[in-house]
Amino acid sequence: MVTIPDSIVHLLTDPNFGYLATVRPDGVPQVNPMWFLYDPQAGTLRFTHTSKRAKFRNLQHNPAMALCVTDPANPYGYLEVRGHLSEVIPDPTGAFYPVLGARYGNPDTPIPPDFADRVILVMTIDHVSER
Repeated sequence: MVTIPDSIVHLLTDPNFGYLATVRPDGVPQVNPMWFLYDPQAGTLRFTHTSKRAKFRNLQHNPAMALCVTDPANPYGYLEVRGHLSEVIPDPTGAFYPVLGARYGNPDTPIPPDFADRVILVMTIDHVSER
């Protein structure tokens, strides 16, 4: 398991937005801001998504993914984690979406209307870089 340095782990434990990169089937990268939840014991990140969107299809084709989180106190500081999609957990009730909504400041986040297609994407971290 990869260790996140203590000096920068707060970028994953605090409710910062991350920019998740995947690779489209045509080889072009796709990057989007994402909510996430870090599990330090497992060395994984979890994201809520649907099985109907491009990012999910990208990961089915190529499980490589990377997340970059910038330091709100220093826009030149960042943490990049690279890894792979290690698990897709069905979430047909959309229950994980309000968990992330609460983490990001809205404890009243409702279940999304696309709940039937919801999945939890689990990223195993293979590499860390920071500045």
